[in-house]
Amino acid sequence: MSELDRVRWHCRRGMLELDLMLHRFVDQYLASLSPEEMERFKKVLELQDNELWQVLSGRVKVDDPRLASIVSMIRNCC
Repeated sequence: MSELDRVRWHCRRGMLELDLMLHRFVDQYLASLSPEEMERFKKVLELQDNELWQVLSGRVKVDDPRLASIVSMIRNCC
């Protein structure tokens, strides 16, 4: 399994809303992410579903500005 396939697999979540947001982002940006952006995206994917949804929906702010840039990219593609 390639690295991109592993990341795609980690985008499968328990919430339909997350699945839709993440898969749109993956389809649009995954192949063009820099190595640093890919690492940041993987960090975002480490969040639990409820916490990830709170962050992506804008209810909770991300403290780390490096992660905030990826979160912003995910929000903007949807």
